[in-house]
Amino acid sequence: MYSGSSDGEGSGGHEAAAAPKKIPSASSMPWVRNLRRYVGSGAGLGSEALMELETKRILLEIFKERQQKNAQAGLIPSFYKKKPEEGSISHRVQRLAKYRFLKKQSELLLNADDLDAMWVCLRENCVIDDATGAEKMNYEDFCHIASLCTEQIGPKCRRFFSPSNFMKFEKDESGRIAILPFYLYVMRTVSLTQARIDMSELDEDSDGFLQPHEMEAYIRGLIPNLAQLRDMPAGFVQMYCRIAVRKFFFFCDPHRRGKADIKKVLLSNCLQELMELHQESEEEVTDTEQAENWFSLTSAQRICDMFLALDKDKNGTLSKQELKEYADGTLTEIFIERVFDEHVRRSKTGAGNAREMDFESFLDFVLALENKDTPEGLTYLFRCLDLQGRGYLTTADVHTLFRDVHQKWIEGGNYELCIEDVRDEIWDMVKPVDPLRVTLADLLACKQGGTVASMLIDVRGFWAHDNRENLLQEEEEPEEE
Repeated sequence: MYSGSSDGEGSGGHEAAAAPKKIPSASSMPWVRNLRRYVGSGAGLGSEALMELETKRILLEIFKERQQKNAQAGLIPSFYKKKPEEGSISHRVQRLAKYRFLKKQSELLLNADDLDAMWVCLRENCVIDDATGAEKMNYEDFCHIASLCTEQIGPKCRRFFSPSNFMKFEKDESGRIAILPFYLYVMRTVSLTQARIDMSELDEDSDGFLQPHEMEAYIRGLIPNLAQLRDMPAGFVQMYCRIAVRKFFFFCDPHRRGKADIKKVLLSNCLQELMELHQESEEEVTDTEQAENWFSLTSAQRICDMFLALDKDKNGTLSKQELKEYADGTLTEIFIERVFDEHVRRSKTGAGNAREMDFESFLDFVLALENKDTPEGLTYLFRCLDLQGRGYLTTADVHTLFRDVHQKWIEGGNYELCIEDVRDEIWDMVKPVDPLRVTLADLLACKQGGTVASMLIDVRGFWAHDNRENLLQEEEEPEEE
């Protein structure tokens, strides 16, 4: 009996081992459900784990809230970010990060000794062109000089010796480039980079724009390094900075927002014109060139003296009557009226509707008249010419504007003019897209917008246009002699 029952159980055990066991699902196990509820509630967890759970919950709520707002707002991206408050931790961190970044960029720049060493390497390892006598190098020389400069100066000069930089320069039939243009390119790159670092240091809110007082600080720091401005009287420095800054903002802040884009300042002709004052001796520069350079000390003093001479009542501003004496009184009265209408703000302390032009507005006025052929100068003048504020000039507008010029022309003892003939000549010069109206775009496209503006606002400008052939002949005669 015992042995039999034993055999029966043994055979049944083998059959059970052969069959696969069924494991119940985790969700059906009570202890698994209890453990999940326990962990999900956070009971029994440490403080760090609880903090992490709470952080995840808060972030999830913020994420869902933002998703809901974006859905309601039609997925409009954020375009405004509030700047950190002065003295806050984020503000301090931002300033420290900016300081370290600019310091690192300054360390990567070539200094004067590095540039001298590079020039010596270029001259010692170049070849002389037999035809022109110019010092040139091919790509093999270029790579060899790069290795020498890296050994003497360090890896910071390596970026100037890339293949793409070599391809930027004009090559002769032998594939060689001149070393002088390459060296000037390196110097200009270093100079612009240093200027950008200096401007960024003065950019208090780090938004990539400079306000007038920040630009004044930059120019004030440049004066000791500009050879032609070192002897400037200390009492004239502040006035000079105001005059210099105004040109930057006239050309780099066309919408008059009160701030100039640093990138636009670096790429503008204004900075290049200012850097021309690095020349060591003023004997190398003619009086005419000094007068034409807005940033020269001669030009700044001329503008300041001009304003003081016009300001008869010595109140620091110019009235319409005082401004009429500008340029010996050759500007028309209607133009002066339009300048005050469009570009002079009404004084808060003035009585009635009286307006006075301050020094900054006077600088804009002079810049526009001395740069009539530039888009910025022509835009300034076009707002004055557009009598009705419609964005274009009609034949009636031109007739009205030229009427004052015609009157001054006759008073000067010149021959009689037909205003209709002058109007037709202007239309032939501009060739507007719409034959019935002249727009600012038409004046810019015809490349004679400055001449047209002079004809309509200044009797001297019209005289110069009327006598252009004689004036051109007088300019050619000295050259032939």
